This record gives sequence, structure tokens and C-alpha cells, in this order.
Amino acid sequence: MDVKNNAQGSYDEVLIEDGFYVLKFQNEEDMIMQYTREINKRFIQFHFCLKGSGTYNFNQGNYSLDVKEENSLLLYNTQLDLPLNLNLNPKSSLVSVVMTLRKFHSLFTAEADYIPFLSADNKEKKYYAQEPFSPSIAVILSQIVNYNLHPSIKSLYVKGKIYELIALYFNRSPNADIEQCPYLADEENVKKIKKAKEIILANMAEPPTLAELSSEIGLSLKRLKEGFKQIYGDSVYSFLFDHKMDYAKRLLETGQYNVNEIGLKVGYSTSSHFIAAFKKKYNTTPKKYLLALSGS
Repeated sequence: MDVKNNAQGSYDEVLIEDGFYVLKFQNEEDMIMQYTREINKRFIQFHFCLKGSGTYNFNQGNYSLDVKEENSLLLYNTQLDLPLNLNLNPKSSLVSVVMTLRKFHSLFTAEADYIPFLSADNKEKKYYAQEPFSPSIAVILSQIVNYNLHPSIKSLYVKGKIYELIALYFNRSPNADIEQCPYLADEENVKKIKKAKEIILANMAEPPTLAELSSEIGLSLKRLKEGFKQIYGDSVYSFLFDHKMDYAKRLLETGQYNVNEIGLKVGYSTSSHFIAAFKKKYNTTPKKYLLALSGS
């Protein structure tokens, strides 16, 4: 079950256990990378695009599905093999989790009826789901892509993160499904919520208040709060906090900024406040995190 690609790109496959794989694709080149891998109909596929975008091609290229940044794609078809045929765009990274239905059932035995495609009506049918994922999932994906650990514990580390990833993927209320929510079925409101996300990320060091944000996007405060939580799985400021900490962590990893400079970039006027926030999120200080990265 080897992956083939048409140009030099970064690819890693971790075997979690029999019938359970994690595939990591990173394209830092300026050209599209193509990857192919055999995946038969016994497997469920979860694809998470952390950065950039990609396209999955099926049926000799006659059908395709796009997956964009901060979006996931779930594929399952009991009647048809769905081999991976991925075109990954430049400056993109993607994590795929592939497991057999038997393995998947073993994770959710007691909750099988809760998962849509394991219901009696769906278990013998194809199932496709595409949706944005939460900042919490983005953080885990970033850890999976960027970890710097000894090879001997690589599989154990990735296994833990993948179980966490799958748990968070299914840890959402039924109302989080856009198609089931009449309010979110209104595309105009969805656009406004996405605009709110863009605004807070662009101004993360000095974000607007919720009242200012609601006024700027033209949506009531109540709908802003409810809609944001339904689309992104978190409150506005909790989402922003996760993003700020992930951004700060990535800046730390570059080695180009000191702690005080990074704190200012993400909106903390003092390094002590930033250190406290970082510790709250990652249960370690920025300094200790850097020491752990360097293996000291």
C-alpha cells in the first residue's frame, strides 16, 4: 500500500495498528504534488486540510472533491473502493486518518447509533461529509505535522493525538450540522459568521468587542454567538485564544523572536501575562517548550 507521487514532496505514513493508518502530506513546493494510494472499501477515510487546499479525484478523474484550509472531508462507501488520488496545492499540508470499519466500530461500540453513517439506514451505503473543523482540532493537527520527537516514540505520540482528534471530531451537538440547522442554512448568515472569524484573526492583538463585531458584520449579538459556536465549535474568544496560542507556538519554533516580542504580537502587554496564557493552553512555559523541542 505504497504512496506514489509525481514530484519530490514530504510524505509520511504512520501505522497506528493493523488496519489503522495516519498519512501526512506537506507540499512546500511551488507546484501541485500528486499522491496516489490504494484504499479499498473496508476503510473509512478522514481528511483534514490544515493549510492551503487539495483535490481528491475519483473514477479516473471524472469526479472530484475539494478540501480547503480548516476543513475536513469524510469518505466511506461500502460498495466501492475509494483509492486516494490527491492533488495537493502549493504551500499546503494535509493529514489523513484511514481505518477499517471494524476498527472504527471498536472505538464507538456503545455510541454506534450516535454516528450518522453507522445507523441502520446508512451502514450499507456511501457516506460523504465535508465541514469546517474547530480550532482545537487545528491545534492537534499542527502537533501531528510539526512534532519533533525521538523516532522510537513517534508511533505512540501520533496514536495518542489521532485518538484525541477522532474524539473531538465527533464531540459536537447534533445542531452543529449546518444542513440540520435552519438558521445556518441561510448562506448569508454563514458568510457573516465567516467574516467575523476573518476580522478577529486579522486583529488578534487588539480584537473588537463582541458588540463591535456584531455591528460590523450586521448580525445580532445572539446570532453571532450561536452561529459562531455552531460553525467553529467554540465561542468567539475561545476560538481566538486557541488561534493566538497556536500562532505564538509557531513563532517560538522559528527562533526569530523572544517571548516578550511574541506576547506583543498576539496581544499581551506583558510577558508574564503571555507566559500564563501559554501555560494555560499547553501546560508548560514558552521557555520549557523550546527546551523540549531542542531535546535539552
